[in-house]
Amino acid sequence: PIWSVISGFLSAQSGDVLEIGSGTGQHVTEFARRAPQLNWWPSDIYDSHLRSIAAWRADSRLENLRAPQRIDLADPHWTWTGGGGRGGALAAMLCINVLHISPWSISQNLLAGAGRLLKEDGRLFVYGPFKRGGKHTAPSNAQFDATLRADNSQWGVRDVDDLNVLAQDAGLTAAEISPMPANNLVLAFARALRQN
Repeated sequence: PIWSVISGFLSAQSGDVLEIGSGTGQHVTEFARRAPQLNWWPSDIYDSHLRSIAAWRADSRLENLRAPQRIDLADPHWTWTGGGGRGGALAAMLCINVLHISPWSISQNLLAGAGRLLKEDGRLFVYGPFKRGGKHTAPSNAQFDATLRADNSQWGVRDVDDLNVLAQDAGLTAAEISPMPANNLVLAFARALRQN
C-alpha cells in the first residue's frame, strides 16, 4: 500500500533515496526492487536493525540497494553519506513508523533535515498514524496514542498541523495527505521551488 502512494513520484525520478529508520530492512529492499533506477540508502540507529538490513541486502543482491548507515536524528545537524563521502541532494526521503515512537525533537530534526538535504521539488514521505486538526482519525488510534504515552511520555501520535508548521519552517510545502489501511496516512512534503 505504501508503494502505491509513493511510486507515482519515485518512478519518474533518478538519483538517491534515503530511508530513515529502516528497521529490519524489508521495506527498502522491496522498494529498491521496484525502482531500480534509484539508489536506495537504508539507515537506522540500532545495531541489530543495521545487521538485519545488511542481511536483507545480501539476500536480495540488488545493486541499487546500498549498505546501511547509522543515522541518529537526535543530532539536529545529522546528515548522510553516499559513495564514500558526504551525500548530495536527495530525490526523496522516506520515514515509516518512526515519529510516534520517538520524542518530538526527532520530528523537528527530520523535517529540518529534509529542508537541507532534498533537492528542489524532492519529497519527504512519512507513514504512520497521525492526528488531524488535533483529533484522532479513529478510536483505535486514540487508544494506541494513550498506550504509547503511558510507555514513554515523549512518544505519541503526531498532529499533521504541527508537522506542517515544521515543514514551513524548513522550506517544505504542507503535507499532501493519502489515507492508508488501518487508519494510517502517508504525508508527502515537497521541497519548495526557489523563486527567481
